[in-house]
Amino acid sequence: MDATQRLAHPERDEIEITSVLFALSDPARLSLVRELADGPLDMAECSVLDPSMPKSTRSHLMKVLRESGVIRNEPNGRRRTVSLRRDDLDARFPGLVGSVLDAASRPD
Repeated sequence: MDATQRLAHPERDEIEITSVLFALSDPARLSLVRELADGPLDMAECSVLDPSMPKSTRSHLMKVLRESGVIRNEPNGRRRTVSLRRDDLDARFPGLVGSVLDAASRPD
């Protein structure tokens, strides 16, 4: 595989709570994480990534989630597969992801 297709992801022990909480504080990023809680998606299938959203905005949204350790974005042929790093996050911060997703799904 071409090294340029691979993106940097923090190792489990490098994931920081402040980065995770920042990444989850944005409604668009949180919506994507809620979508990924059901399983990995092809990046093109992520409904939160509105086709009218500028490509630079989509790229930044994914970059913040990836660099914080919330998601994994891996090449899959000519496409990319995006997945929630639930095991890593649960090992590092037990119950955090579940609590955030539960709170996000409750009506105001």
